[in-house]
Amino acid sequence: MYFLLIGLLLTLLKYFEIGFVAGWSWWWVLAPYAAAALWWAWADTSGYTKRKAAEQIEKKRKDRLEKQREALGMRGSRRR
Repeated sequence: MYFLLIGLLLTLLKYFEIGFVAGWSWWWVLAPYAAAALWWAWADTSGYTKRKAAEQIEKKRKDRLEKQREALGMRGSRRR
């Protein structure tokens, strides 16, 4: 996501010829888009994306269970 934001910012600066980016080659301006594509390809092939999604689902499940325990008044007491 950061690569896309950087790419968008550089593209706008280049297009409107603002600042030092106006003198850069378009290859340098468009490079963050290629970096974003490479990052997404790596994240999908390595399983990083699915792992992060599973961690988020697990966190939501634990938070939901904790909220239900608090509502039942079972937060402080544990069964032994």
